Amino acid sequence: MFSSNQPFIYSSSINPNLHPTNKIKLSTLKSTPNHVTNLPESFKVRGSHSYGEMIGPGRPQIVLFGSSIVQLSFSNDGWGAILADVYARKADIVLRGYYGWNSRRAIKVLDQVFPKDAAIQPSLIIVYFGGNDSMGPHSSGLGPHVPLPEYIENMRKIVTHLKGLSDTTRLIFLSCPPVDEVKLSENTSSIFSELVRTNELCRTYSEACVELCNEMGVKVIDLWTAFQKRDDWMTACFTDGVHLSGEGSKIVVAEILKVLKEAEWKPSLFWKSMATEFSEDSPYDLVYTDGKTTLNPSDWTFHREIQWD
Repeated sequence: MFSSNQPFIYSSSINPNLHPTNKIKLSTLKSTPNHVTNLPESFKVRGSHSYGEMIGPGRPQIVLFGSSIVQLSFSNDGWGAILADVYARKADIVLRGYYGWNSRRAIKVLDQVFPKDAAIQPSLIIVYFGGNDSMGPHSSGLGPHVPLPEYIENMRKIVTHLKGLSDTTRLIFLSCPPVDEVKLSENTSSIFSELVRTNELCRTYSEACVELCNEMGVKVIDLWTAFQKRDDWMTACFTDGVHLSGEGSKIVVAEILKVLKEAEWKPSLFWKSMATEFSEDSPYDLVYTDGKTTLNPSDWTFHREIQWD
């Protein structure tokens, strides 16, 4: 237990050395019992003593930053979960998704989620905002709608901040996917007021995101176009007309891996080019039919429904 006049650090993960966002100094506040009594011991660091050190070694980190399409990316065979499988033992997928958020809210937390003074920065950040921004304005002035010019400037601020993290932090932005307006209207609860989402609005914001990223020299994936290359996209790609089904997530993963494979980044962040952790041969591996040698399973992928390239 901390006394009421001891400074403390709150750690959002266990090992502050693995990634810059893992250790967030709230301040050297004088903590009160209310500050600390509800925190588990593994989240408290005092002086030179830390509690709950995470196991190593540190891996490259790929951060997914965005709204509900990011937050839900580990649900329903989501694209975040698929990436975590593809990058198993190669990189850690870190989820920073915020249901219902727009770009206006995102820019307010950039310094907290991605502090520029962190000792270690992410290797890759995949960013998605725009679906909520593109919703029609509510008559009350409330709600997630962000006018297109402001959305563009907010996204510019996000790009600028993230590009400034380090020379080796890479970025991929995702533009708005389309929506299935029919399914959306069928699944929208009556508790919502004046909820306006249209495919045309998504197109407008998607094009603005793509244009901005091209202007700023950032990799961008045009999801609005990518989804509609599939004939049955409306029936196959969404759970509710907006959020992604497993089939929709497969499109996202295929597009991300294509960018990573073709990018001339050094070091490469394409999964096949990255080292596999602890991949040395071992006498403890399964024994081959000859009864004399073992089979190294470190890079086996036969369990995957799709053999990603």
